[in-house]
Amino acid sequence: MNKKLMISDRKIGEGERTYVIAEMSGNHNHDINRAIEIIKAAKESGADAIKIQTYTADTMTLNSDAPCFQVTQGTLWDGRTLYELYKEAYTPWEWQAQLKKAANDIGIDFFSTPFDCSSVDFLEELGVPAYKIASFEITDIPLIKKVASLHKPVIISTGIATLEDIELAVNTCKSVGNEDIMLLKCCSAYPAPYEAINLRTMCNLADTFDCVVGLSDHTMGGVVAEASVALGAAVVEKHLTLRRADGGVDSAFSMEPEEFKAMVDNIRIVEKSLGRVTYELSEKQQAQRHFARSLFIAEDMKKGDVFTKENLRSVRPSCGLHTKYYEELLGKKVSRDVGFGTPMSWDLVDSQGL
Repeated sequence: MNKKLMISDRKIGEGERTYVIAEMSGNHNHDINRAIEIIKAAKESGADAIKIQTYTADTMTLNSDAPCFQVTQGTLWDGRTLYELYKEAYTPWEWQAQLKKAANDIGIDFFSTPFDCSSVDFLEELGVPAYKIASFEITDIPLIKKVASLHKPVIISTGIATLEDIELAVNTCKSVGNEDIMLLKCCSAYPAPYEAINLRTMCNLADTFDCVVGLSDHTMGGVVAEASVALGAAVVEKHLTLRRADGGVDSAFSMEPEEFKAMVDNIRIVEKSLGRVTYELSEKQQAQRHFARSLFIAEDMKKGDVFTKENLRSVRPSCGLHTKYYEELLGKKVSRDVGFGTPMSWDLVDSQGL
């Protein structure tokens, strides 16, 4: 798999620099100045993009307190209705042009997750370079079809998706001629337990759907995200807040700027270490071969003495004959007097044999 796509002027895919997305979500706490500070923190922490979410409580759900609209699944948000939760968490639409400008002015991409067709139309007017489909919307085929029809990259989280859901979403994008699809392995638990991540599935997504893959990560810390890059993630998405102690609907599982920066720094180290497939030795590695093993004379020997396990040994450094000749030399005679510590060479072998 060597699929690649473009977001703004960035090529994303295998072998390219990992595209790191900072998810703001509701961490602005309904303060636009805080939202702008999060954007700045994302840039300073090494993120390539800031992502928000575009919806209102009314475009997301119904204002009902019936049992099925209650949050009771053992989450951080239990005890509220869906409508109450989304009313607290949404990002005001009147902010979003200003937030996009703030991001673009400091050199990072800005895009969003739309949750209905009206939010797609709104974001298209803003001119966002890509769209994200949340994992809970992977079953909203009309929404996916509308987004894909815009022929911009479509990033799809797979947190609550079955294999059939993913296949249908991918085929929906392709049905309107959009193959710029990115699938993010995700575990829709907040925070997500490490044992539920199953990162190897990300590799299978790449093989199964021949697309760019990455990770939308809700675990605590950066280890899982860093590991995903070693396994081939072209994209990493993590929630970012200024301080978890400030509260907010997603603060408990969000990274603080210092943590986010440490994660990005480690991702860049992983990228460097991955390198390319090669068996060539660097100049430093070549120099270090001096300390490899080879055959040496381990005792003083007189002409005609026989090579034995005691007087011929494999030791460091590499000045003598290769150790692959060891058994061949045992039992042969030395051609002249030779001292302890002499590198073994063919001229020390009596050509007359035993």
